[in-house]
Amino acid sequence: MTRRGWILFLAMSVIWGCPYLLIRIAVREVSPATLIFLRTAPAALVLLPIALHRHALTEILARWRWLLAFTAAELAIPWLFIGRAEIHLTSSVTGLLIASVPLVGAVLYRVLGIDQFDRRRVLGLLVGFSGVAVLVGVDFRGADLGPMVEVLIPAVGYAIGPLIISRKLDDLPGIGVITVSLAMASVAYAPYALTHLPTSVSLEVVGAVIGLALVCTALAFVLFFDLIVEVGPARSTVITYVNPAVAVVLGVLVLGESLTWGIALGFPLILVGSWLATGTPPEATSPLASEPASP
Repeated sequence: MTRRGWILFLAMSVIWGCPYLLIRIAVREVSPATLIFLRTAPAALVLLPIALHRHALTEILARWRWLLAFTAAELAIPWLFIGRAEIHLTSSVTGLLIASVPLVGAVLYRVLGIDQFDRRRVLGLLVGFSGVAVLVGVDFRGADLGPMVEVLIPAVGYAIGPLIISRKLDDLPGIGVITVSLAMASVAYAPYALTHLPTSVSLEVVGAVIGLALVCTALAFVLFFDLIVEVGPARSTVITYVNPAVAVVLGVLVLGESLTWGIALGFPLILVGSWLATGTPPEATSPLASEPASP
């Protein structure tokens, strides 16, 4: 990988490890639905000139039905449930549960007949889901299961999103797809958000919202598409295995979250299991290699 590729890779690994921390801060004073609008509307406005300059919006709206499905699976629904869950769960735990997306995707694609299981993938699923079981069994009580289920909904959505891209939108420019999707999500949440704006917010929350919109969304997608061009779609998804580590470190260092036994034992099992269950040669492509989850 080139020097530029490594810089993009490291940047994306950090940037997409930050949203869980920022969401945890923001939902203290902003409702999850309002937060989605405050995140997507500015990001769409920032990306729109770039998409227009690259002529990336041509024929985009002709696929509006699939764009709507992608928006629901990848942005509108997952971000709502992640925000709701993080009112109760730590950012570290949320990041680790989202790390199970490759495992969910592997099962989903097998059920749909898109992919096959070999011994390596079966072993990966067993190891990965055992990591989730360890995390849940060690760190959670019955009262915590509701927020955990809310995190599993985004995991399913993040597995479906790349499938829609690879099967129905793969010939469209990525920057155009995400710009329109962000615009759709902002329009969908605008009626609620504009009538449920908080009366006052702290500077910490303002900074978290700005970071989510401009850095973790607008800048992140520009860099991600550059990363795909630089290293290819399969290699670019390796950031999926680094993001959770960043989320855990930031949660512990910035928010003072506990590094529990559940995290310490479950984290490596989830990552190793995801790698075994979804590993493909660098030159190979698959629906799961199209796009990692965008927290």
